[in-house]
Amino acid sequence: MITRIYLRPTGFVDAPFGYDGQVLRLAGGLIWFSAVELIRVEHGRRVSQQLLPVGDLDAVLDDRGRAVLARIIAPRPPLRLGERTIRFDQPQVMAILNVTPDSFSDGGKHVGDPEGAAAAGVAMAAAGAAIIDVGGESTRPGAAAIWEGDEVGRVEPVIERLARAGVAVSIDTRKSAVMTAALGAGAALVNDVSALTFDEEAMGVVARSGCPVVLMHHQGTPETMQKDPRYGDVLIEVYDWLETRIAAAEAAGVPRDRMLIDPGIGFGKTMAHSLALLNGLSLFHGLGCPIVLGASRKRIIGALDNEAPSSRRLGGSVALALKGAEQGVQLLRVHDVAETVQALKVWRGLRDEALTPRN
Repeated sequence: MITRIYLRPTGFVDAPFGYDGQVLRLAGGLIWFSAVELIRVEHGRRVSQQLLPVGDLDAVLDDRGRAVLARIIAPRPPLRLGERTIRFDQPQVMAILNVTPDSFSDGGKHVGDPEGAAAAGVAMAAAGAAIIDVGGESTRPGAAAIWEGDEVGRVEPVIERLARAGVAVSIDTRKSAVMTAALGAGAALVNDVSALTFDEEAMGVVARSGCPVVLMHHQGTPETMQKDPRYGDVLIEVYDWLETRIAAAEAAGVPRDRMLIDPGIGFGKTMAHSLALLNGLSLFHGLGCPIVLGASRKRIIGALDNEAPSSRRLGGSVALALKGAEQGVQLLRVHDVAETVQALKVWRGLRDEALTPRN
């Protein structure tokens, strides 16, 4: 019987001082943890889970477990996007810039206005966003795929303007032709909600270009993904699926240090599934890649707040961003840049004070 071991960092502490041998640093960031939840899984089902102090791990873990722990604590290398370098020793913001007529929150805001869209992107960068994520096709629940030519026509002029302004740009697409056009226009990162499964040519585009890529978990397609999604253990199943996609990308020639992973909040998940993923985010550090969290203005916020529309989900969006930051998430994909950046500055101030040694 094959037993797999999973490690979820927990028991977070304010600072490591005075805890020699009792705490470990999470992914080279600003978080230290004093324990792990060790989860044993057989045939896809949890058979046991226990909390272990980090000081006891060496005596308990086998070679595979030690390899997972090594990935959990290893610093994530900086992301180099053209002339820009994005460091992951603290959480960064990826701003959402949709040039679509039908995105769930901001659809239609910038359609047919590449100048205005680019100006909005530059403003978000000035407000503190490290990356501007440009999308030309809605992947909201129920959205239908569009022709790649229309998608290119929407994103290409915006990306060209942003790149000329010196902004780090990513392209949010599932299609190889759109990836190719966007990278040619100046985008430096591919953010694919299908994790390079929608278009069989996409993997080759990413591998040949050498660009970084975000691999996001999903179940189904935007048209079908919210029609009764089911999991046995959502945290473990999403982890395993992402591990498989990382392996596939490595086999195709994409280095692991050029990959980021996203658990896909709301993409083929019920509210309960998404909340379980948010509570267990630190598990995904075991994959050894920077974590992207996209929970901004999503349906779960409205569901928890009397069906608040997307325009009234700022508080919930910031709360979920900080939930990610406190579990070591490296990249927060958001609509409300200035507010999220301010929240992170306050969070960082708290961390800095705690990490200042006292004589």
